[in-house]
Order: sequence, then structure tokens, then C-alpha cells
Amino acid sequence: MEIPSRYSRHTRFQPIGEAGQQQLINSRVAIVGLGALGTVLANHMVRSGVGFIRIIDRDFVEESNLQRQILYDEEDANLHTPKAIAAASKLRLINSLVEIEPHIADLNSANAEQLLSNVDLILDGTDNFTVRFLINDVAIKHQIPWIYGGAVSSRGVSYTIIPDQTPCLRCLFHSAPALGTTDTCDTAGVIGTIIHVVASFQATEAMKLLIGDRDHLQGRMNQWDLWENHYSSIDVSKARKVDCPACGKHDYEYLDAVLDEEWIQTLCGRDSVQIHPVQATSLSLEQLEQKLQALGDTTRNRFLLKFAPSAHIRMMIFPDGRVMIQGTDDIVQAKTLYAKYLGM
Repeated sequence: MEIPSRYSRHTRFQPIGEAGQQQLINSRVAIVGLGALGTVLANHMVRSGVGFIRIIDRDFVEESNLQRQILYDEEDANLHTPKAIAAASKLRLINSLVEIEPHIADLNSANAEQLLSNVDLILDGTDNFTVRFLINDVAIKHQIPWIYGGAVSSRGVSYTIIPDQTPCLRCLFHSAPALGTTDTCDTAGVIGTIIHVVASFQATEAMKLLIGDRDHLQGRMNQWDLWENHYSSIDVSKARKVDCPACGKHDYEYLDAVLDEEWIQTLCGRDSVQIHPVQATSLSLEQLEQKLQALGDTTRNRFLLKFAPSAHIRMMIFPDGRVMIQGTDDIVQAKTLYAKYLGM
């Protein structure tokens, strides 16, 4: 099969060549999270010619995203476009040869295997350790390599995980940090340059994995602080634990979690609470807008309904019943608002 000329600079790079480029074209990748890291990762994967890319994100574009989330513009923020939709639109303009499959979804134990188990590689663009442990469970169970990445302030970290060969994430971090105990982009800020360093490292490791060049995988925990001019690479190869809940005992705690009531999360640093019903529903946003417009300001697009019952509260309602309530981090208040206006 003839390689498209758009990839000529890849094929001239000897470690990739035509054979490697064909492997990229035949590959399937999932990217979880389309914020700062996720948008850079998606940009690299699409431009490199990965044939199928599934992009997964629960959120919508806001003005504060534009400083570092490279696939979005002011129109996306003004329209509150879901990130998965806005990203897919931009990515298709970049490379029409790549199949982009967007999902407006909150990755959880009910949908993780469906979204992640039929790909060759999973890329972490999230900002949430619970979701990362969920990715780790799926990756170990289905023997899928995945690449962890994180960035906040001027600091970043990345680590490549290959099931049965490297320590997994739970070998290194037994449990998620307590809510509110670590910096987030909303509490400590972030400079866009660290995003590009971390995501570019992840993307390079991804290309090595996808073309089968495991001899050049870095295999270490890499950390950067661009403002302080620090870089470290830590050998964690001997950190694998025989009693690790995930890769040692195959006890998939995060994947096997049963959602027996609403899944409620406070979004650290964002003064927001997300409520996800146990059973996905199918709301008519048009009908719901007619019901709510007499009770507050409403704005609707094809993907979500924004409802502001007061000057301080804003509810972003999705067709599957998921709601992001902005203006409070009080779970009781959020549940009260959810029940009051959606009756679920």
C-alpha cells in the first residue's frame, strides 16, 4: 500500500520508515481527557497518521482553557461546545485520513471496558488519579500498554506502562491522593510549555510502542520543572510488587466498582460538583429547556443545556442525565439542586 506523501518526513526518519508509518496507519489509540495534555496528544497522534483515534472527555470548553488547550478557540468557549466535539472537528480538518471517534462521556467503571478495551494503546490526558487507576485496571486486564502523564504549575511527569513487563501505576502509587491535598491547574495554575513537554514525550513513547520499537522505550519515571530548570529520570523497573492489587493479584478494584447510587464527584479547585446517575437516561434537552426557562436563564446547543437558577449557580445538563453544577463544592447542596430541577 502506498504511503501518503503527507507522511514523507516520517518515512525519511530511519527509525520509522515506511514500515513503521504503515503500522501507525493501522493502529488504534484511545485518549482519555481532552484538556491540556489530551489536546496536544490528539494533535500529535492525528498528524503522525494513527489510523483510528477515540477521544473521550466529559467537559465543555471554557474561556480559561484557551491559554493551553490547543484545539479550541473563542467560538468553542462562547458556545460551550463539548470538548470531544470541538476537538474532533479540529482534528478532522488537520487530517481527513484519520478516523476520529468522539465520546462525550465521563469514564467510569460502567463504560471503561467498552471505551478502552479494543485499542492498541491508551494515552492519559486526565487530571484525576481515580480515573488513572481505572485506566490502569483496564490496561492490565486487557494487556494494553498505556502512558501516564500529568502537569501542573511548571512541573510535569510521564511514565510508560506495559502490562506484565513494567510496574503498573498501582505498584508506584497504592492509592489516590486525598481530595484537595495535591495541586491542580485551577489551584496552582499551569504554564502551557510544560504541557507540550510532557505530551510530546508521551506521544514519542506512543509512536515507539505502536511501531514495535520497544528497544528505545525510555522505561523510567520522568519529571520536569521548567521554571526551576530541573529534570530527573528515575529507574522504577524494580518497583513492581507481587502483591500489587492490579498487576499482582488481578483485583480490579476501580474497574469492578459497582455504581449503586449517583456517582458524585467534587471537581477540585473548580467550585463544582458532577452528578452522574447510575443508569444513563435519554433526556430531551429541548423539553427540559421549556420546563426550566421560567425558573432561570437557559442556553442550549445540540450537546448540553446550560441552566442558571441563580446568579451564583450554573448547571450544565447533558442528554444522558449527567449534570455539572458550578458555584458550589457542597455535595448536599448539589444533590438538592439536582433533585429540585431534574427530579431524578
